[in-house]
Parts: sequence; structure tokens; C-alpha cells
Amino acid sequence: MAGRAAEPEVIWARPERTGRGPKPAYSRADIAAAAVRIADAQGLDAVSMRRVATELGCGTMSLYNYVPRKEDLFELMMDAISAEHELGEPSGDWRADMLRMAHQARALVHRHPWIIRLISGVYAFTPNALRYLEWCLACLDPLEAPYGTKVELVAMVNGVVATSVSNELAVAERARTLPWSVEQENAARAAYVGSRIASGEYPRLAAALAEDPGPADPDAVFERVVGRMLDAFDPARGGR
Repeated sequence: MAGRAAEPEVIWARPERTGRGPKPAYSRADIAAAAVRIADAQGLDAVSMRRVATELGCGTMSLYNYVPRKEDLFELMMDAISAEHELGEPSGDWRADMLRMAHQARALVHRHPWIIRLISGVYAFTPNALRYLEWCLACLDPLEAPYGTKVELVAMVNGVVATSVSNELAVAERARTLPWSVEQENAARAAYVGSRIASGEYPRLAAALAEDPGPADPDAVFERVVGRMLDAFDPARGGR
């Protein structure tokens, strides 16, 4: 019927090749790798069907035979990145495994910072993402909790990773664009905050800052934040 909307389709439900005709010139892995290279070098906004086709050395219209939509291209990219997780045998210590997973995910996002823009439920169920989630749930077998709660735990860890890396990248980007040194910037801001604290208007903040031992190490802060979040799920630490 004219004007009828296209049926929804998941690219993974489509065969990569039908078995008839000549062998395709490119695989989905080839296409995803080309798109990831572009995003890593120039950012997600540089990724287009035309740009990927140029990277592969084919025509743009030819690429649509492999990837019908740009959203499908993003899904291929996220699947390729998900394959970078090292899924070893669960250790039997679910907290240690989740903390290791968090550090691994943080390093992955630093390698591919553009994926922060694509992290959502839309691209959460690619083949490699499903394997990753199943592995996480296997690591959580020792935790006495419903599977739905365990899935929430994994999602929360990933959320902490995304938020932490976003902040770290923002700090690094600001440092690159400052017309003076980071030390000068920090000193100026510390002087301003110190003057406001000295006014006596912020006694609780003054107490908090008095406990601060100095500049925070991002690695230590990340591990502490993830650990506190895991505490909320750990019955041995009062979580549930």
C-alpha cells in the first residue's frame, strides 16, 4: 500500500549473504572497522555512509546493499567495540569481577570516546553485547539477587563508567584549550573558593574541604565510586 511505513528490521536478523550470487566484496566486520577508524580519528560526526564508502573504496549506493540505514552502521560499530571486552572465566568473586569489568570498560571508552553518544538501550543487544551481558551475569552468579536486579547492577556500572569518562574527557579538553597552564587555572579557582569559604557562609563545605587531602587521583576516585555503588548490592555490606 502506498505510503505504508517500512516494517521495523534488526540488521542481525538479516543474513549477511543469501548464499546466491558472487561473494560480497565486504563483510559487516570490514564495514564496522572502517567506520570505527573514522570515528576514532575524527569523531562520530565524521561518520557517514559516503565517508565509510570512501574508506572502503566503494560507491555510496553499493554500501547501502550491506547497511540499509545509518542506524545500522552505528549498531555495527557498537558491536565491534563490544568485542573488545576480555571475557575470561569468572573468578567466583563477583565484586572483583565487576570492578575489573568497570576498569576494562573505562579503558575501552577512553580508546573510543565517541561511543558515549551511542550508549543506550537501542544498541545494547548486538551479538557481542549480548555475549558481554551474559558474561557479566555469569560473574554475578555468586550474588544472591534476582536476575533483573543483576541486570540493573551491570547497567549502573556502565552508567558510572560513561559519566566518569565524560568528566575526565571534559577536563582534558579544557586543559588543551586554556590560554594558560592548568596549574594557574586551578590556583585561581582555589583562591576564589577559599575566599568564599573564609566568609563563613559555607561551614559544611568548609568541613568537607578540610578533609580533602589534595588533588584527587582519577583512578582512585573511579575505583572508590564503583566500589560504593557495588556496596548497595552486596548483602554482606548491608546492600540488597
